[in-house]
Formats: sequence, structure tokens, C-alpha cells
Amino acid sequence: MSDKPLVAVLGLGTMGSGMARRLLEAGYEAKLFNRSPERYKSFKDSGAVLCKSPAEAATGADIVISMVSDDLVSRSLWQGPQGALSTAGAGAVLVECSTLSLDWVQELENLAKARGCRFLDAPVTGSKDQAESGKLKFLVGGDAETIAAIAPVLSVMSVEIVPLGPVGSGTTLKLVNNFLCGAQIAALAEGLAVLDRHGLNQNVALAVLMKGAVGSPLLQTIMARVASDDFTPNFSVSLIEKDLSYAINEGAKVGVDLSSAEAARSRFQQANAAGLGERDIASLVKWFLETPYVGNARA
Repeated sequence: MSDKPLVAVLGLGTMGSGMARRLLEAGYEAKLFNRSPERYKSFKDSGAVLCKSPAEAATGADIVISMVSDDLVSRSLWQGPQGALSTAGAGAVLVECSTLSLDWVQELENLAKARGCRFLDAPVTGSKDQAESGKLKFLVGGDAETIAAIAPVLSVMSVEIVPLGPVGSGTTLKLVNNFLCGAQIAALAEGLAVLDRHGLNQNVALAVLMKGAVGSPLLQTIMARVASDDFTPNFSVSLIEKDLSYAINEGAKVGVDLSSAEAARSRFQQANAAGLGERDIASLVKWFLETPYVGNARA
């Protein structure tokens, strides 16, 4: 692999676009694919090759990185006559950065091996701002040699690369990470609603909460978005609902009932049904405060 390998990026959404831009700014040659062509507009003069299919993007690439929403989209990009696996060269490193189910990640590893490719699952912590500024953290499952081979590329997009063990390890930790995030936000929404119904001064109460033991960096970020009334998606309601579902399934496989994840998923499902699916996860807090009870459920 040369000092500047050819990198393909599949998916130019909130995260993928920031990651692709970091690679281009660092001088990497890049081939890009996105299902919706309008995402190409901001890359028109970037020097990247804008491709019509994942297969075209993967052709000749040393590294293929995918960053998409869920299993269904990931499968559509990797498999089939126009999928990246159909043209990925032997020895290429395939890197799945999306937050997916463990079953699909392990299946994808086997498909990559059958193609003669190396494979890593490398989901990230961080959101839109971190993707754009190169401050993501990669949670990586796979062999040490492969991780070392592409570390220079991942370093352009991150502040830390965390090797965790065999393929699937990164996905497992990411699902637990997102489950804990979802549970915190749902609990925050419910707790603030209790304070509101009892007539407490929200500013005074929040000052106590945010400066105390429960005032995690996540909750402080969420409350800053609520205060600014800006719910442009950094991480959408629909995606956290999906991640909670994946986490619940993984817990069940090993005999762990993630009841707190179930409760959190229920809140995000309600928000999604109310039309907040493509808004930031912080929108749950405002919606829950403003929506009256109807029986035991939100209107």
C-alpha cells in the first residue's frame, strides 16, 4: 500500500461527507459514492471522482470506507452486481464505519474474506462537528496488522484509534455507547417534565443538575441545543431509535434484558411517530416538555 492510497468513501451523509472532506484536504485521492446525487454538489470542485455506483467507487481502491444509516443501506452498497464487493480488489481493506447489527458485520467480514479482501468494523464516536474537524474516535474490530496498515488514513479523520479485538468488537462497543446515550436523553426528558409539572424554575434546576454528578458532557450538549432551539440533525431521532433496537437484540442474544434501552426506545419511537424522525435527538427533550399526557401515553 502506497503512502497515499486511493480511498473510496460510500455514503456522504452527515458523517460521511465530513470524513471524505478530511481525506481530500489531507491530499488523498478519493472516489465517492452517494445514493442521492445532490450530495455531490459540494464536492464538485474537490478533485474527488464522483461515482455512479459503489462498484465504480471500489474499482482500484486500496481502502473502501462505508458510512451509512443501517443494515439495509449497508447491504445495498456492498452486495449485488453494482455493490462494492463485486469490484473490490484482492488485498483491499474494507472498513465499515456505520452503526450496524453484529450479525450483518460478521456476515460482511466473511463476504470480504471470500473476495480476498481484509475487513475491519470501525464505527465512530462523535457527530457532525467531529467528522468535519477530524476529531472522531474509531472503535475498531479486526487484526492488528490491518489496523496498522490503514492507521494513517484513519488518523486524518480522528483523534484516537481504539483497537478492541476481533471483528465485531467495535460494533458491540458502539451499540452499548449509543444505548447509554439514548437512555440518558430519555431520562433527561422525563426528569425535566416532572420538574416542569411541579412548577420548579427550570433554569435554577438545570444549573444544579448540569453542575452535579448527572451533568455529563452529553447532557450538557443536549441542553445547549435545546436552549438554542436548533435541532439540525447531528444525530437524528430515527437513527438513535434504530441503534437502540440493534442494542436490545444484541443484549438478548447473550441473555441480558436491556429494559432501560426498551424504555428509551419507546420514547424515541413516540417522537419519531410525532414527526421528529429527522430532527436531532435533543428535540426529544423539547417535545416531551411541550406535549401533554393523554392517559399513560404522549399525544
